[in-house]
Amino acid sequence: MGYTVFRAGELAFGPPSGGNLERRLARLSDAMTNMRASIWRYPPGVRGRRHAEGVQEELFVVLDGTPTLLLGDPPEPVDLPVGSMAVVQPGTAIEVTNRGDGEATLLIVGAPPEVGQSEYLPDA
Repeated sequence: MGYTVFRAGELAFGPPSGGNLERRLARLSDAMTNMRASIWRYPPGVRGRRHAEGVQEELFVVLDGTPTLLLGDPPEPVDLPVGSMAVVQPGTAIEVTNRGDGEATLLIVGAPPEVGQSEYLPDA
């Protein structure tokens, strides 16, 4: 048995490995075996990389702000206020954007913990 505790004030946020480098993330995945997770911070006006996961189902939980998910093809904008969640099935095109005036913070969880199975798409 084991566990890991992540305290809000102790999370280390750094830039992502690709896409818009103004975004920041705190990786939680190193403590997990059957899923991946990160907390993402999106400053106002910033968008993520449009992609479709080949294997992973993703859960988006809004912790702060009101991000917009651009879902499907053609993209449907879905605004998610604080406390909202969205589940996105594998193969569905998605792009996270922050059209608001304040920072948006999301917990994004994916399972299974497959890496390298994403198809990156042109921005919506």
